[in-house]
Amino acid sequence: MGKMLKVGKIVGTHGIKGDLKVFPLTDYMERFEELNWVYMDSGSEKFYIKSVKYMPTVVLLSFKGYEDINLVKKFKNRYLLIDESQRRNLPEDTHYMADIIGMDIYTVENEYVGKVKDIIQTGSGEIYVIEDKNDEEIMIPAVKEFIPEICLEEGKIIIDPIEGMI
Repeated sequence: MGKMLKVGKIVGTHGIKGDLKVFPLTDYMERFEELNWVYMDSGSEKFYIKSVKYMPTVVLLSFKGYEDINLVKKFKNRYLLIDESQRRNLPEDTHYMADIIGMDIYTVENEYVGKVKDIIQTGSGEIYVIEDKNDEEIMIPAVKEFIPEICLEEGKIIIDPIEGMI
């Protein structure tokens, strides 16, 4: 099994027939229709997808063999993961969050700033949470104006912060 990627977080149940409410951690909600199975957290057990339905902010998933609410209640707050081999090809200038977290951050003047610690998803975009060399957090909106270059091969991100940002 290769690198695992988070695609959703189970936030609750729906009805009594084992449907789970999943908050998608992907920009493409229909992604779940392309999957035959997922893993939970760091487990090796495959959960085969029986059905996929949509609500405005969550995906309703059910798994084969788990058609009862009493069997799925225990899954609340767990993450759904896929193997790296199930990864979709992304459009140009888009990246997987798992690839961004841990990357080194440099300014356009090549000054080391820190590492990407987390990514906060907001309604209008993403914010990169950077842990600087003093173990303090810096937040940079993930827009081209502030992040002109992301180089996955080199494991670094170039930022162009405005005064007072860092």
